[in-house]
Amino acid sequence: MAQQQMPSSQKALMLELKSLQEEPVEGFRITLVEESDLYNWEVAIFGPPNTLYEGGYFKAHIKFPMDYPYSPPTFRFLTKMWHPNIYENGDVCISILHPPVDDPQSGELPSERWNPTQNIRTILLSVISLLNEPNTFSPANVDASVMFRKWRDSKGKDKEYAEIIRKQVLSTKADAERDGVKVPTTLAEYCIQTKVPSHDSSSDLLYDDLYDDDIEEEDDDEDGEASGAAEMAGDGADCYDDDDDSGNEES
Repeated sequence: MAQQQMPSSQKALMLELKSLQEEPVEGFRITLVEESDLYNWEVAIFGPPNTLYEGGYFKAHIKFPMDYPYSPPTFRFLTKMWHPNIYENGDVCISILHPPVDDPQSGELPSERWNPTQNIRTILLSVISLLNEPNTFSPANVDASVMFRKWRDSKGKDKEYAEIIRKQVLSTKADAERDGVKVPTTLAEYCIQTKVPSHDSSSDLLYDDLYDDDIEEEDDDEDGEASGAAEMAGDGADCYDDDDDSGNEES
């Protein structure tokens, strides 16, 4: 009886998940919502030290389409977020997650939108960058955008925006305690890259040899694409420097 062939989207997601487990992105924890479902991921984001989000524990959900990586996933925060580029329902508005179509009215260049060379690493790096450096030109939350500009332009003297974020950070502590998670609060803790603890043997079903033998050959090709996309993200993959000054901290 012929073996069932694994869809290319599952192959891509399996390889990316394995890569993220072996070499995590600083400030993130990735798990599957259900061990048998590669299309739904749960993400825990740690607020970067020396930013308004320091000490925060923010949960999000990534849902992948069946034709991934040709179409982008959706990224929705489960934690309540007050941010210029996050809708009230938690959906993140960011160019990299927009379909690769020509839409002059959006003000986005086609090169800024999703393309199949992108991957989860570039998404995570874009989201963490967006948290600290919002795009106020096309906000998803106009009130948050106005408030952020007042805070930024006053160099922290107008504290309304900062106070809301700090309250949100404090409200996430209960979630972290309930999940048994120690949130990093220093650069040294934040920058440590650790492998994900060994998982339940049932998750090995994702990596077994029930599928075509060509998976191993495709691993090499797809790993090459993933590394190329990571390089496209530039120095953003590096952990935050002590001397980094994004202009988004209180003066």
